[in-house]
Amino acid sequence: MPRALLPPLTLCWTALLLLLVHLSVASASRSHSCREVKTAFQLRQIGPLRWVPETPNTDVDLLVCKHDGPSCCTRKMEESYRVAVVRETVQNIRSYSFELKFLLSGHAAAFQDTYQSLFSFSLGHLSSLFESGYTSMSAAVAPHISTLFSDLSLFIRDASSNISVEAAVHRFYDNLFPIVHTRLINPGSAAATTDGNNLSDCLRMTRQDVNPFGRHAWAMAKELAEALRAARALTWAFSVGEEVMNGTEVAPLTKECTRALVKMQYCPHCRGLTLIRPCGAYCLNVMRGCLASLSELDMPWRRYVAILEDLTLAVADEHSLELALLGIRGQVNEAILYAQLHGPRLTATVDKVCGQSMTETHSVQPTTIKMVPTVTDGPPLPTNQSDPPAMEQLGRLSHLRSSLPLKPAKSDKDRSLKQIAREFMNYIGRYKAFFAALPEMLCEGEVLRDEFTCWSGDDVVER
Repeated sequence: MPRALLPPLTLCWTALLLLLVHLSVASASRSHSCREVKTAFQLRQIGPLRWVPETPNTDVDLLVCKHDGPSCCTRKMEESYRVAVVRETVQNIRSYSFELKFLLSGHAAAFQDTYQSLFSFSLGHLSSLFESGYTSMSAAVAPHISTLFSDLSLFIRDASSNISVEAAVHRFYDNLFPIVHTRLINPGSAAATTDGNNLSDCLRMTRQDVNPFGRHAWAMAKELAEALRAARALTWAFSVGEEVMNGTEVAPLTKECTRALVKMQYCPHCRGLTLIRPCGAYCLNVMRGCLASLSELDMPWRRYVAILEDLTLAVADEHSLELALLGIRGQVNEAILYAQLHGPRLTATVDKVCGQSMTETHSVQPTTIKMVPTVTDGPPLPTNQSDPPAMEQLGRLSHLRSSLPLKPAKSDKDRSLKQIAREFMNYIGRYKAFFAALPEMLCEGEVLRDEFTCWSGDDVVER
């Protein structure tokens, strides 16, 4: 080789050697840097960045993330990881339980709104009976109608109240008897129903003994009690479910659980492995151990859902709360007609029990029995037309009630109790195994199925 070519070749080899040395130094600096760990520490808002070292250290005294070799973690970082993993796990549990809690609270509100809509409609429906058919009693009976529906509404809304449906119904009829007796059967003694009058008080106290309304008062009390008890129990069951879900969100994580979660989620960071995900089986073992106390709720929760379904059916189908409330007007009207039909006997009985019912004269003017249709929603039916059965009339009327939807609907179509119940049962059935499936749901967000490697708790392994 000519000697003249040696200097240029020597320079080229020297430049290439310097370049290789520079690249190896840069590569080594990157492989022994904690830059990615610091980035993840910042993005997840785990703690102050000054706690993250620039390069791995070998003399770190760690409690959880111990391993042979250099580490990007410190004791302060481990403590921050512990706080962060508890916060993140609780947030994840809340995110999965929120939909179930919203399902319970939202449908509880939907049922309550429908109940109140039914109460309001039935109150107006009963009031219209007196306004159109018994005008002489309308003003006097109005406050007692309001009290009746107020008691029935409170009975459903507040499961802790000591209100009795039967007592509320019989109290209404106790107050109705003096009004019917002095304004309809014996109109001349209307002045006797003033507050504090002895005759009025006597009629109220002896109503159940005199039995002026036949079986209608008892039938109405029984029908309403059966329907409203189911609705009250459903209200209570909804509140119990919401309390359970609230308790789930604040369930404490044990020290062993916290250590296992830190080891699963953040110990890989100490080795610079910020993107690796835990293996599926490993994640399930950790989560099942952490949620062992919640998994014990699986069977009680399944029984609770079954009870919810039974009560929902009872409210919407078996006891038919809608028809029970809409039937109040018919029951009251039939009770008044019964009292009119037995007016002479009632007058004689009252005179014996309470004394003379006429304030000035004992002569009783005959009264004409006014047949008021059991259920009406429009012009009165002709008197020569036979009334259809009460249940058929209630069936025709049932579409008039309105219920408030769980959330705004695009159409103006009202939803009945049965529609709300059907919708609720379709949803709640999906959550029967909620507590048993919660570990799997939590791991779904932690495990990447399409990765070839995963974190086993000690090292990176193949799936």
